[in-house]
Amino acid sequence: MLVLLPMNAYQELRQRGMIHACTEGVDALLAAGPITVYTGFDPTAPSLHVGSLLPIMALVHLQRHGHRPIALVGGGTGMIGDPSGKSVERQLLAPEELARNLAGIRAQLERFLDFDGPAAARVVNNADWLSTSRLIDFLRDVGKHFTVNVLLQKESVQRRLDSEEGMSYTEFSYVLLQAYDYLHLFDTYGCVLQMGGSDQWGNITAGVDLIRRKRGAKAHALVHPLVTTTAGRKFGKTEAGTVWLDPAQTSAFRFYQFWLNTDDRDAVRWLRCFTLLDESRIAELETSLRERPAEREAQRALAREVTRAVHGETALARAEAATAVLFGGAEFGDLRASELLEIFADVPSREVAASRLDGGLTLVDAFAESGLVRSKGEARRLIESGGGYLNNRRITESDTQLAANDLIDGTVAVLRKGKKEYALIKKA
Repeated sequence: MLVLLPMNAYQELRQRGMIHACTEGVDALLAAGPITVYTGFDPTAPSLHVGSLLPIMALVHLQRHGHRPIALVGGGTGMIGDPSGKSVERQLLAPEELARNLAGIRAQLERFLDFDGPAAARVVNNADWLSTSRLIDFLRDVGKHFTVNVLLQKESVQRRLDSEEGMSYTEFSYVLLQAYDYLHLFDTYGCVLQMGGSDQWGNITAGVDLIRRKRGAKAHALVHPLVTTTAGRKFGKTEAGTVWLDPAQTSAFRFYQFWLNTDDRDAVRWLRCFTLLDESRIAELETSLRERPAEREAQRALAREVTRAVHGETALARAEAATAVLFGGAEFGDLRASELLEIFADVPSREVAASRLDGGLTLVDAFAESGLVRSKGEARRLIESGGGYLNNRRITESDTQLAANDLIDGTVAVLRKGKKEYALIKKA
């Protein structure tokens, strides 16, 4: 349901630190009444990643203020590849791969935007108009409005011309295609504002110029800051790679952990950019972070809000339960073996033959064979002193057997020594 808010959309984005630059008059435009606005998304993968969340959240904020968002998925331009921010030319995608990527991205966008009501969102695919455009017509109607001199001054072009790889004519034409997208959306939907990352400024203003030249009308550009961490790392990258929105590529647990592990210096900034929490709540969390940093309340709120938005309430609950198991020693409840294997993906594991789980394996044996202790004697002392755990339940009897029904989903059991040392027993 659409919720209209007291401040206007421009003020909201400015307060949240989501504006890097904009054309003159954007503040008055967003304050005057509902407009149509669009942002483009690159379909080079079957999922968006966390770096896509800032432009998505900008569309969400504008819709909450009554504006009509369009999410353009570049099925046409995706066959060319945007050179912005790239040092080498992208590999061109096959049509069937693009179609699969487009379907996945649309489903993710639908989790954030409302597609009903007076400010209903749209998802459009620029292949619908670019794939039917004739080259001669395009050069006559669009190309003649751009001089090579101006195109050569674009930052994305300059960077590539200075590199060893250079730039193909295919990529050089990208800015014209994006400008034409803006013109098409202006003509078709009355779209007067395009948003994107700050590396898109040249592409977006090319569209602004084209609309002015072709229609004698005023259109606008607004770009967001490129997100980087205070520590200087690229946002959305971990040691395991990119953090995706698709749970098949980045599980809800790993996704939750990404946000939970946010540096204290970034937590408040991310709360403003990636959640709908209001300024008063963010101020409370900022105070908590400053006065009680060990509690990590700001990071927990951030992880909770973003995981809920991307993966839903059920996935959030399971991610929090898994986190409690890993860091709080909570019992496993209804966690599945697949979730436990992911939680403990980095701990040592030992395979055990199924026949040994029929009364042939004691916990003393299991602890000794897992490598958590050096000998059976040490394992016995650990268990009898209360320092040994099976599936996060304390075991005090050293003659306790590890049986098949102790394995979660009949697959895996988790041994723990003390508070933080784990090992897995897997059925071979």
